[in-house]
Amino acid sequence: MALAPHAVHRLYAYRKSLSTKPFGARGKKLIRCHLCLLGEQFCTCALRRQLQTQASFLLVMYNDEVLKPTNSGRLIADLIPDTHAFLWNRTEPHPELLSLLKSDDYQPFLVFPSQYADNGQVVLKQVPMESLPVGKRPLLIMLDGSWREAIKMFRKSPYLQDIPMLSFDPDTLATYALRKGSHDFQLGTAEVASLALAAIGEEANGKVLSAWFDLFVESSLLGRNRRCSEDILPIDTFTDALEAAYSEALLS
Repeated sequence: MALAPHAVHRLYAYRKSLSTKPFGARGKKLIRCHLCLLGEQFCTCALRRQLQTQASFLLVMYNDEVLKPTNSGRLIADLIPDTHAFLWNRTEPHPELLSLLKSDDYQPFLVFPSQYADNGQVVLKQVPMESLPVGKRPLLIMLDGSWREAIKMFRKSPYLQDIPMLSFDPDTLATYALRKGSHDFQLGTAEVASLALAAIGEEANGKVLSAWFDLFVESSLLGRNRRCSEDILPIDTFTDALEAAYSEALLS
């Protein structure tokens, strides 16, 4: 049974309704799946499964980011049932976004480099789940856009600057970035989210998200058809890795 559309799908439809002309993405002549935005022949929707997790995610997306077929933030929503997504607005943040940050159900953590932390802002490398207030789930906030856009969103959003920051070692981030052969996908939002899942003690779920990202990247590149045949691995390499990660997560 196909899973229902999620928060990023709904935000995509809303943002598209505001557009006066089609979004000019690379490969715009490609016939795409309306949910995963991959070429129809490379659609991965049938492989999407929701994970059992204590994590919730809040995606704050820069204006056109949700329209980009290369956006990896949607991959988080693909797998994490409790994912929320909003367009960033400098002067009028969405009331539901602000409400989530104050909710009794969540303990927010901003996933962002510690070098940008404001004075007095708590910085963590791990989230000890046992230390969370009773009844609260971690709400992992991702600023989804280009690096320059993410910095702008942080600096122009005072409501983010007193939230504990979850940050990762630069060497770890560099290792992730070097794994990808395409500049478009280097250190995508979904890969940082996989590190965040590991930081709350859900390493197996982090591996699933990473494998889902790898399949997404490969399927995207196949849709472009701009590589030498000897550089292309069988798609089963990626689907098998994903299935193995799903199985590990179920056992953890």
